Amino acid sequence: MTSKISPLIFRAYDIRGLYNKDLTPDIMYKIGLAVGTYVTRILEGESLVVGNDIRQSSIPLAYSFISGVLATGINVTYVGTTAFGQTLFAGWKLGGDTTAFITASHLPPEWNGIKFYHNEGVGYSEEELMKIRDLAIQNDYDFREWGEVGEVKDHDITNEYKEFFNQRISFKKEIKVAVDCGGGSTTLSVPDVFSSLGLTTYCVFCEPDPTFSGRSSDPKPKNLSKLVNEVITNECDFGVAFDGDGDRAVIVDNKGKILSADETGIIIGKYGLAQKSGTIIVNVECSKAIKEQLEPLGFNVKQIPVGHTFLTIEAKIENSPLGIESSGHIIVPEYFLFDDAIVTPLKIVEILDNLDEKLSDLVNKIPTYPILKEEILCEDEIKFEVVDELKIELSEEYSNINTLDGVRVNLEQGWVLIRPSNTSPLIRMTIEADNEEIISKFKTIFREKVQNIIEKMKD
Repeated sequence: MTSKISPLIFRAYDIRGLYNKDLTPDIMYKIGLAVGTYVTRILEGESLVVGNDIRQSSIPLAYSFISGVLATGINVTYVGTTAFGQTLFAGWKLGGDTTAFITASHLPPEWNGIKFYHNEGVGYSEEELMKIRDLAIQNDYDFREWGEVGEVKDHDITNEYKEFFNQRISFKKEIKVAVDCGGGSTTLSVPDVFSSLGLTTYCVFCEPDPTFSGRSSDPKPKNLSKLVNEVITNECDFGVAFDGDGDRAVIVDNKGKILSADETGIIIGKYGLAQKSGTIIVNVECSKAIKEQLEPLGFNVKQIPVGHTFLTIEAKIENSPLGIESSGHIIVPEYFLFDDAIVTPLKIVEILDNLDEKLSDLVNKIPTYPILKEEILCEDEIKFEVVDELKIELSEEYSNINTLDGVRVNLEQGWVLIRPSNTSPLIRMTIEADNEEIISKFKTIFREKVQNIIEKMKD
């Protein structure tokens, strides 16, 4: 009995589902057939680089995917169980036409999925993923005869990856870093790279743990108490926590303060970029502090829709020196276009080595504004229409409107972003303002506007 492919596993940025429910080895084989067909038919390519994270389901899914790709005549270089950055580095270094990484990123261990990138590290767009979806659902594959199937070879990228950083990074000071890998895929890369560079490293959850039993694979502040304690106890210069696959990093300063992605991005922009020029890419959920702090230095700040794929695509178009995603994805293209999270702490190392200030001193110079995130229940059938109607209403009422992703109203004392959830029957509202009183005022005004349109559409 073969498994039926649900179109719902194909998301805007990747493929994701519950193992052996939404995503079986049989389904992953068909996805491999579809991707191989897409690479040959659309990209006119002939090779893939494939790697996978440490989840227990990743090996069977990787082998099934590779089998499907090979059946279409595409050659595969398999780099095995690695961190996200190692696999993307291999795709970039080895020149594959596409890089595929089997992972469900920060989701619980029963989930899995796959991400696709062009060889320079730009993620597949939603349009490309939907073409792969259509090929898979329609069983539209380019099978090869027995003598024309692809070949697979193994490649250990570990030493090349480590050497890449050793050739580019050096520092004079002794720098102490607490590292929380959460038992995820960065256990296979970060401690080794940090050690080879000469960093004094204190490890937290740095042994592979496919079930994430020690710490959730999502490095939210509530999950980082052990890392914060390690930073303070060992008087570290800073700490860093990674998500399950290693494309997001959260920085903790020397006093134990957990930094937002916005704060980390501002510090990299102010102190870690050689030239103060070019366009910095931020998504519409990022703080107004980024623009306030970085544009006076000579940068231009450009807003894009939420999603790390948009970040890599736009950074390539703009030849950007820095990209910041509010969820924690940060790219520094002087290294790579892809969001290898190891680059974020290494940039902090470089900054601290060149300054006589503590990280907490740099953080204290950044203004912080209160942020509120609200979820408004709204049926899937109407949530997009509600936001479309809201765009029209707000455009008539306010002069500074951004409709790149939902609708963002920019006001003198803050901003309000309202966008439909891609995965849940919700409309999400994010508000940033100069103080809590203004946030409360904005919340009342804009929540009422959303609710009125929902009720009108229900009627």
